[in-house]
Amino acid sequence: MQMDTPRLRLRHFTPADVEAFVAYRSDPEVARYQDWEFPLSLESARRLVRAYSRSDPGAPGWFPYAIEVKADGCVVGDVAVHRRRSGEEAELGFSLARDRQGQGYATEAVRGVLDTLFAGGLRTAAAECDVRNERSVRLLERLGFTCTGQRTVFARAGRERIGMLVFALPAERWKAPEGQ
Repeated sequence: MQMDTPRLRLRHFTPADVEAFVAYRSDPEVARYQDWEFPLSLESARRLVRAYSRSDPGAPGWFPYAIEVKADGCVVGDVAVHRRRSGEEAELGFSLARDRQGQGYATEAVRGVLDTLFAGGLRTAAAECDVRNERSVRLLERLGFTCTGQRTVFARAGRERIGMLVFALPAERWKAPEGQ
């Protein structure tokens, strides 16, 4: 499944995306609030992208959409969706290359995914983010998510305990902006 927003194409990853994937996933500032292998090796990236390219966005489990900027064809990040078996709930996560942050791409990408999910019958979208990740907190709040709590987790990558904010957005609160 592919989704288009005014500036972005959200799509399956392909083998051609491996170098861009390695670049943003290995950036210490991008990885700072994530719990993934860091730095990402080229071989690990190839394996992940191969698995991502074969995954089904409609199936239960995680599906990462590559965020491609239409103007230059560059993959600049991803929005991952974890669908629950019922199909009524999904969790979202997102990451974006540092040089593309602050331009509205993450907001546009997450909004595009939410539009599609809610149009397809999703009842509740959820997200979690590190309490220190103020930019992601603001993005989620801007899109209508409400913080419903906080929990502590052990982050394998950083080998530390961190606070995670828990967010929810019910379908009845989702209002897609004009022109989207």
